[in-house]
Amino acid sequence: MTIKTVGMISSYRGLETRADWLWQQTSHQFGIWGNMQMQALAAKPDFLLMYQFDFPKPPPQQSWFDSLRKRQQKSVINVDSLLRGVNKERIIYLLREPPLDEVLEITNHNYQEAQKYCSYISGPDDFAPTPDYMPAIWYHSNTFQDLNEMPPPQKVSPCSWITSGINRTLNHRQRLDFLQSLQSSGIKFDLYGRNLPEWAKKSGELGNKWYGMAPYYYNLAIENYADNNWYVSEKLWDSLLAWCLPIYYGGTAADKLLPPGSFLRLPSLDEKGIAYIQEVTATPDFWYQAKDAIAEARQIILHKLNLLNWLSNFVSQNS
Repeated sequence: MTIKTVGMISSYRGLETRADWLWQQTSHQFGIWGNMQMQALAAKPDFLLMYQFDFPKPPPQQSWFDSLRKRQQKSVINVDSLLRGVNKERIIYLLREPPLDEVLEITNHNYQEAQKYCSYISGPDDFAPTPDYMPAIWYHSNTFQDLNEMPPPQKVSPCSWITSGINRTLNHRQRLDFLQSLQSSGIKFDLYGRNLPEWAKKSGELGNKWYGMAPYYYNLAIENYADNNWYVSEKLWDSLLAWCLPIYYGGTAADKLLPPGSFLRLPSLDEKGIAYIQEVTATPDFWYQAKDAIAEARQIILHKLNLLNWLSNFVSQNS
């Protein structure tokens, strides 16, 4: 079997220089999964993954006066120069951000531009050329073998929530409002995250999400978007891989991808939701009841939903 290499470009800051991107998501060395090898920086890959790549917009037309003043303009990225000679039939575009109202114009622009360069274009929304769930990635530093074989870690605390203080969209602000209400309720949970507001009672940032999840029976996994049948993110995968029972707020995609009972549905981001969290986290009973379903869900995430497995299937179908 000939191993095909998959290169990658992304607009996520820092990701485009990561030689080992996704290598932790396989038990093989150097990002090998089946018939493919993830080599993000390969000079001449067989396939190319454009992962949440934001295509440049042409600069606005300058007036004669602006040209005369020689106003400095940002240079437009030459997309062709980034493709490393890969044919269109072997270029994949995966958009993974949710279709929030505030970014719909950007999302539509990316889909339109991607059709010039890519044979497969997908995103977690109805207006994507190919609507589909996002293949799973996760943010634990554990090896694949550890995650695959480990028993449940010792659980010593009821509940955690790892989130951020981002407030640039209405959905983000709704989540922060719920955080404030939840903390005011007196329910015991530990909060971790970056750039949280001053009023938040937080335990600090985490270099590895594992330490903010593994010791807890429950984890609040609250998506930034819950209004379609496609969007589900690493918030759910991370929680389950740490053997938490997620208290999940999101769309219906999770119900189609994971076994029943492997997560709990947070009904709403209001007083009803707070009452539900209080009821669940008061006892570890729900976690014990869900332990077998969590174990099954973890194997699905690791072996089936895994982005490397998705890429391997794509390579098989297009080689």
